[in-house]
Amino acid sequence: MSRLVRRFRALPLRARLSLLVAAAVAFAVAAVSVTCWFIVRGKLYGEIDDNLRFGNVRMTVPQVQSTLDNCTQVPDDTWQPGPRNRPYLQLVKADGDYCLFENSAGAVKVASADVDVAENPDDALRFRNGKDTEGKAVRTMTVPLADGVALLIALPLEDTESTLNELALLLLLASGIGVVGAGAAGLAVARAGLRPVDELTEAVEEVARTEDLGIRIPVADDSDDEVARLSRSFNSMTASLASSRDLQQQLIADAGHELRTPLTSLRTNIELLSRSEETGRPIPEADRKALLASVKAQMTELASLIGDLQELSRPDTGQHTGRARVLAFHDTVEHALRRARLRGPELTITADVEPWYVRAEPSALERAVVNVLDNAVKFSPAGGTVEVRLADGALTVRDHGPGIAADELPHVFDRFWRSPSARALPGSGLGLSIVARTVQQAGGEVRLSPAQGGGTVATIRLPGAPTPPPELP
Repeated sequence: MSRLVRRFRALPLRARLSLLVAAAVAFAVAAVSVTCWFIVRGKLYGEIDDNLRFGNVRMTVPQVQSTLDNCTQVPDDTWQPGPRNRPYLQLVKADGDYCLFENSAGAVKVASADVDVAENPDDALRFRNGKDTEGKAVRTMTVPLADGVALLIALPLEDTESTLNELALLLLLASGIGVVGAGAAGLAVARAGLRPVDELTEAVEEVARTEDLGIRIPVADDSDDEVARLSRSFNSMTASLASSRDLQQQLIADAGHELRTPLTSLRTNIELLSRSEETGRPIPEADRKALLASVKAQMTELASLIGDLQELSRPDTGQHTGRARVLAFHDTVEHALRRARLRGPELTITADVEPWYVRAEPSALERAVVNVLDNAVKFSPAGGTVEVRLADGALTVRDHGPGIAADELPHVFDRFWRSPSARALPGSGLGLSIVARTVQQAGGEVRLSPAQGGGTVATIRLPGAPTPPPELP
């Protein structure tokens, strides 16, 4: 059985559907055919029973007594059977003997049911199938007459059985034709129904062979069946993969471009130092210190750029990986403020921080706040002021720097984008991209806008509450 199941599962889906349809139709046709045969058989036997019960056989007491006095059993050379179109007529005794009437069509073999009726005259009449002495099938009715005697009337079943055999043959032929037709229809239906699946399979194979993620499967707008949903899901998947690959390629290209500058500067400075050692011509001490400071600055910039790239290369599911938890946003802002004050000791950084609890990844959120504060420190003039405020889940950082041009605002969160006026300053152009990504993962929003009187206002808004939830220790 298990081997048959494995072989069935190994068949193509189209063949399995055809076999299942043919099997279902075969079962239904067989059930209908068998039911029809039994119904017809019951009807025919009912008609024979009615003929036996209400036929023209009328027995008088003298006829019964005469038959009993002259009891004749087959074979008896002196007795001749009646016409074949007449019924079988005989008397059955309680001891199993039987007597034939002169006009009986033949003799029927006595059964125990007939003897029971003769022994118990109070029993009702009985019907059964039997055989005559020549082995031919008959339908019998046994009627009690008196103590120890019963009347047996029978009709031949030859024509009835012939009719039933012909009906069975016809039903068998019709069932076979129906099963074959059902198999052909099932195959046609399976081909038509699985055509979209074939198209989907061909599309997947084409994508695997050519790596062309631009392939799409046509789907009717008004179609909403399972195949249409599968096709739309495939189209959505390939579109997402294409977008992800484009973003990856763009990130690699931008990263290569950004890495080229510090690497070139590093190589130039190291070659100057190496050439000085090889030629024995020392570089002036001031120039040597400047070269070493430049090398150190370029290495720091490379380390920062690599860290930013690692942050951006993480999947966009930070808050769903188990690292996100409920944390005090105001504490995160305080930690970031301490770092910002160290980086801009000449600036005045004011803070008005109210309690607010959010769900986010602690390290990522602190880095995002630090990036926003670093931008404010970087672009603030010497001796300037940076105003920080956290209220109702909205963190605002306002600087008094040169501000951002209106045509540059749509690009501030793009990867590696840097304002023309800021390209001389240190940085990779990834800081605000990391801020936008982190805030979006936490379910919030971030924006930059010009401040009245000059400068820029950065606003980070995160969902949360002013009090910690019960699960927060």
